[in-house]
Amino acid sequence: MDTRTAFPFRGQYLEGSVVVFDRAQSRTIYSLGFFGKPLGVSKPKGADFDEPLVLDLIEARYLMEEGFLEVYRNGERMDKEELIEAGRANYSRYDELYLVYKDLRKRGYYVSTGIKFGSDYAVYVYGPGIDHAPFIVLVRSKEEYLWATDVVRAGRLSTTVRKNFLIATPELGKEQVRYLSISWARL
Repeated sequence: MDTRTAFPFRGQYLEGSVVVFDRAQSRTIYSLGFFGKPLGVSKPKGADFDEPLVLDLIEARYLMEEGFLEVYRNGERMDKEELIEAGRANYSRYDELYLVYKDLRKRGYYVSTGIKFGSDYAVYVYGPGIDHAPFIVLVRSKEEYLWATDVVRAGRLSTTVRKNFLIATPELGKEQVRYLSISWARL
């Protein structure tokens, strides 16, 4: 994201999400990197939609930190710490999920929810609707157990949908993420 506007876009915090109601801003934010989901549009084909854009609190924080978004709640502008507190109240593992999201974005990937793949994220090289996500990512802290059944389940699923399975381990104090790729071989 290297195209800056003269002013940040404006989103409204509503019940655990941020909604950009201005349709032109919605299309621009989406076209910057497939951020958010147009309301009521299940699989958008580019930024040709005329709907508000719904951002999750991880995407909204990333856009806020990049200077593209201001978030308002009840008419008052939220600062970054207030948005982080809202994220922590709405997500378990918010800090870990955010660090992995940010790392993948900084590496040039497009990131969306991986819930339909049983993971935290689906990661695209070119973007949703343009290519299939080559990676599914499961976020686990160093302190969390990774059960054999988790690995088998994720491995079987990733093989079935032809995706690489990554386990991302964020180190919050160091602002760094380590990735472990698991692949399956037929013998």
